[in-house]
Amino acid sequence: MSISRIDYGELAAPSAGPGTRSGGRSKRGRRLLWFPLRVVKWALLAVVLAILPFLLLIRGGVFAYQQWALDPWLALALSATATTLLLAIYALVASRRLGAGKGLTKLMTRAAALLAGAYVVYSVMFVAVGNVKSPEVKAEYTALHPLLRLGASALILVDSDAVITDAGRTPDFYRRMGLPPNEASLHFEQESGFVHALDLRTIGRSDWRNRAVEIAFKAMGFHTLRHVGTADHLHVSLR
Repeated sequence: MSISRIDYGELAAPSAGPGTRSGGRSKRGRRLLWFPLRVVKWALLAVVLAILPFLLLIRGGVFAYQQWALDPWLALALSATATTLLLAIYALVASRRLGAGKGLTKLMTRAAALLAGAYVVYSVMFVAVGNVKSPEVKAEYTALHPLLRLGASALILVDSDAVITDAGRTPDFYRRMGLPPNEASLHFEQESGFVHALDLRTIGRSDWRNRAVEIAFKAMGFHTLRHVGTADHLHVSLR
């Protein structure tokens, strides 16, 4: 007696058909949908990583100066050291991500530390002529509190059109303006030995830019006030 056999090969292995192709298209569609979200996520991360050193440097210095009553230069040195360490960590992580050797890692770390130091020195010593109203204001720049100079430098870095219209003042300034001297003004030299206020130009600039500058200085720990007295300007001070 012969036993008939049934071949199940064709039934067990279905051929790739329209369903498989649609599944592939579905996966590709999901990938395309997530791609913009990933771009936004990495862009936001890049912005945060770029802003964090400035916040640590300036806001950290303001906190140390106001809350711990440190000397202005000591507060700056403390925040600058912390910022240098942060940038060194950035360089270390980046070098490892790139698979760099020990020599290149050390070079990148030192370069980050030097960059932080160079930025601090430049910020407290120099301001471009185009970012001050007059030579007199430029001469008064080094009389400003070092942390205020750092704040102004950070603003100029992202807003090259920013202009400092006033820094230090004397009683003669108010007399020339026909105003009584304001002895409580932070534009006068304070007990720290520095001027604790500066004015920024707002005329000829859009409202959103002026508002953004005001928010930025508040985020850095400074006090801001929009004045419309002798001329519309933004008053920034360190209390």
